[in-house]
Amino acid sequence: MLRKLLLISLVALFATSASAQKRIGNETAAQKKKRMEWWTDARFGMFIHWGLYSGAARHEWVKHNEHMTNEEYQKYFDEFNPDHFDPTKWAREAKAAGMKYAVLTTKHHEGFCMFDSKYTDYKATNTHAKRDLVREYVNAFRAAGLKVGFYYSLLDWHHPDYTMDDAHPLTQVDTSQANYDKLNKGRDMNKYRQYLKDQVRELMTNYGKIDVLWLDWSWDKGAKHGKRDKDWDAVNLLKMVRQLQPGIIVNNRLGLEDYSDGADFVTPEQVSSKELDKYKGKTWETCQTFSGSWGYYRDENTWKTHRQLLDLLITSVSNGGNLILNVGPTARGEFDYRATNALDSLSHWMHANDKAIYNCTFAPESFKVPEGTKLTYNPTTKRLYIHLYNYPADGKLTLPAYKGKVKYAQFLNDYSELKYTTASNGTDLELSLPKNKPRYEIPVVELTTQ
Repeated sequence: MLRKLLLISLVALFATSASAQKRIGNETAAQKKKRMEWWTDARFGMFIHWGLYSGAARHEWVKHNEHMTNEEYQKYFDEFNPDHFDPTKWAREAKAAGMKYAVLTTKHHEGFCMFDSKYTDYKATNTHAKRDLVREYVNAFRAAGLKVGFYYSLLDWHHPDYTMDDAHPLTQVDTSQANYDKLNKGRDMNKYRQYLKDQVRELMTNYGKIDVLWLDWSWDKGAKHGKRDKDWDAVNLLKMVRQLQPGIIVNNRLGLEDYSDGADFVTPEQVSSKELDKYKGKTWETCQTFSGSWGYYRDENTWKTHRQLLDLLITSVSNGGNLILNVGPTARGEFDYRATNALDSLSHWMHANDKAIYNCTFAPESFKVPEGTKLTYNPTTKRLYIHLYNYPADGKLTLPAYKGKVKYAQFLNDYSELKYTTASNGTDLELSLPKNKPRYEIPVVELTTQ
């Protein structure tokens, strides 16, 4: 029996190992690292969720939440008129806040296309906008020197051939199988799959070089009315994307976990900064909102403070990851004043402290984290950055076991020298800080290490 169990275990281990080795392409680890280099150096991006739901102004899932039919939702299409849309201003605000790339929703779950697709009439060119809004975004952000990304929803609550699932607006009241069957009558997912591929092909061919593709989303395995990789023909979809845009970076929501190259990064969404610690060592980007909604939500008031936003950014980098922060423009096509205020606050901090973010990652284990701080590290320059979450009242910061590891210390914001001495235990350093805290919510100390 023991021998039989051992054999079964070996077979299972081999199967698991074989599964982990499944690949879609033939890119080497070195080639992938080079392709991803700009993204891992950038660390900070802007997400933009914009669509017809901005007119409802009560969450981007309003069609689902209020289980609207296409006919009931049509008014937002008829009234869509973003007369204040100025992507050059968007790009200027993103760049000022220190963001290096952006990702715009070209189509969200509602099915409305912000681009001029030849495969649908449900698009911006047929609204009062009368133009391709994606093209204007691409041109403006590219001109500003920012990398350009597209979000595209795999889900579609408008398309007549998209089959029912547990996220569809029309399944929210009656979840019986009979209702699913009734609603699916005449729908053909094969036709939708082709539509999906056709539109992604348009996005990958009509707008020049695209740096990021953010596809959204697949259900966990085992969901009764969910959709996964087979529903999207995900393997072939990804192959097409990589063929058309060889340098592109693609997220992990196609449901291709069984393939070692089925995604370039993982996407923890709306998690706390504490939860980000567990992603250390992986390639990841946390997507976060300024408030509790991705799309414009007029009456939603749970906006993050400046300190909370800084904490998300610093914690992301200190664990070797990226942060992409979302803005939900209004139906007139401009950033809500609360989002602008948040961007302005980040702009102030990043102007002085961006070197502690760009090209940085987690610190080597030889550097212990001083109390009340978080660390980021630039492995090329060998600069260690100490983010002072709690500014010492007595002006003393203990650097545990740092003796012999530091050549120079200064504030990052103004390059002013900070003196240090060896502590009485002979291994720690005592860093002397001025009584007056620098005018930043979280000041940063830069150490030149040995």
